[in-house]
Amino acid sequence: MRKIGTVVLGLLLFATAGYAQKPVMVDKVIAVVGNSPILQSDVEFQYARYLAEGNPANDRLKCQIAKNLVSQKLLGQQAVIDSIQVKDEEVDNEVDRRMRSMIQRAGTQERLEGFLGKSVIQYKDEIRPDVREQMIAGRMQDKIIEKLNVTPQEVKEYFESIPKDSLPTFNKEVEIGEIVFQPKLSKEEKEVYKQKAEELHSRVKKGEDFAALARLYSQDPGSAPEGGDLGFADRNTFVKEFSAYAFKLKAGEISPVFETDFGFHFLQVIERRGEQVNVRHILVVPTTTQASLDRASHLADSVYTIMQKNKSIDFSSAASYYSDNKETKFNGGMMLNMENVQSRSTFIPTDKLDPQIALVVDTMKVGSISKPQLITEKDKKSYRIFYLKSVTDAHKASIEKDFPKLKEAAYNKKVERTVSEWFERKRKQTYIRIDPKYSSCGELAGWNTVTSTTAQAKP
Repeated sequence: MRKIGTVVLGLLLFATAGYAQKPVMVDKVIAVVGNSPILQSDVEFQYARYLAEGNPANDRLKCQIAKNLVSQKLLGQQAVIDSIQVKDEEVDNEVDRRMRSMIQRAGTQERLEGFLGKSVIQYKDEIRPDVREQMIAGRMQDKIIEKLNVTPQEVKEYFESIPKDSLPTFNKEVEIGEIVFQPKLSKEEKEVYKQKAEELHSRVKKGEDFAALARLYSQDPGSAPEGGDLGFADRNTFVKEFSAYAFKLKAGEISPVFETDFGFHFLQVIERRGEQVNVRHILVVPTTTQASLDRASHLADSVYTIMQKNKSIDFSSAASYYSDNKETKFNGGMMLNMENVQSRSTFIPTDKLDPQIALVVDTMKVGSISKPQLITEKDKKSYRIFYLKSVTDAHKASIEKDFPKLKEAAYNKKVERTVSEWFERKRKQTYIRIDPKYSSCGELAGWNTVTSTTAQAKP
């Protein structure tokens, strides 16, 4: 189920424009939480990030930002009491992740540095304390809700609390299974791509700059602009073949060329910190050939024919045996609602389906399978056989048809109530002084816990 970690901290984002520099201004303290001050520049900085993402100007948003910062201070102070910490490598990993995202949106590292007016290394050092504080606050908030759950009775009570004329309407939904046949290159067809990777590997071993070659030739769009740098990550981040080299080699060592589902790689370890490693790599991605596509088509036709002739072969077994989609083959071939992955719901609104798939499903009857269909997804082609398990027409919410959705809604409401109650208790126990300019904000109404007299006595 969805965690509430983004509810309080949702506006504390990073952007990719010149606004990322703190505004030059005469600063002032606009709030004090315990012994922690919040500055006007902190609010302006967050607002500048919001504008830098292309959002429309909205001065009222500064009130919400101020509330977020006050909330973060409260969470952080409780985290100290509860001994909640984040490791240095976790902070470094998060900083690296955010910087990769910023570079990707900016286009190049050089362009981003032009926006920032400083090097990426300098900027990472500046934001690291803020990132640590955000991560600690988020972890504290997760702890507040970690034991929450909802019982069937609570779901029933939640549903019955909704006025009948306010019940939500759910769109038409379908449950769809798939068997995916991806084109596979032969050893001979792969050889040209392996040789390209070997040539780049040889150039690096002879002394050419790894990062420069990665920017020019690596086909990993996420890391190529950063010279192949993947930042700090643990073993579970990578596929097993990649992890085997990343955690075996010493700093500075370069792996041989090896193959994964993504293509041919070689990597260099930059630094190792405990169970985290920072590596860079170069990836060469093989291109699908017409011959490999024809082979996938032939296999898909053969499997379809077998299933039509032998009705005792159930779709789930066929998917687990033949499908190349690792995310669905062990789920009976059933596709998940990607709008709500955590709930693992197989009910997918028809308006959220890939148009290619929706067109096929629209002609099918419940319980039937389709002929193999050529589907193109993110420039990759595959043949797929679809199975239509169920269709639920658009309808008003009901406890019988929509229990999983209602359970999630009931859980989210319980989470929001629990977090709100925690803040209500905590703010009453904490010295909080809000500047008059912000205490008039509706979002911060009632958060001031001191009178003007006690405020004067507080340093």
